[in-house]
Amino acid sequence: MRTLAYIGVLAIIAAVGAAIFFFGGFFSVAASEPDPGIVNWALAKVRMASVERHARETAAVNLDDPEILRSGARAFATRGCINCHGAPGVNWQKFSEGLQPDPPDLKDIVKEREPAQLFWVVKNGIKMTGMPSFGSIGVADNEIWTIVAFIKKLPNVSEADFKGWTANP
Repeated sequence: MRTLAYIGVLAIIAAVGAAIFFFGGFFSVAASEPDPGIVNWALAKVRMASVERHARETAAVNLDDPEILRSGARAFATRGCINCHGAPGVNWQKFSEGLQPDPPDLKDIVKEREPAQLFWVVKNGIKMTGMPSFGSIGVADNEIWTIVAFIKKLPNVSEADFKGWTANP
């Protein structure tokens, strides 16, 4: 019984200490300062668990259709995705280097993500990352699916293809 009381007291002291640390302003929210490793680890774990739990949509379009890919490339460019993520032959904007966490290089992560997960992230955004919710600004699900189709093919898209697909008709 005494051990349980001791554990309880330690838990209360830890909770009070954490509250003072966070709510007292000691934890810096400055994007110019890197987060402690434990914070990065926890946020990444929470983010992936949430995406995996909520990503349930099935593709409303044929993700391999060449016209869908071209439409997705145009949407990717016009919706501003290239500003943070870059594209074949297009560097991301300098401001994106100040985001915490850094926007991922989509060519590197698409192999690890299912289309439903990519759709959910584009549609809903991710808190505390700078990734906006395209669904909140009225982007139609079908357009989001075209972006997903393009992102899934991104590692194999050449600079010439991207420029051709996004050129004004």
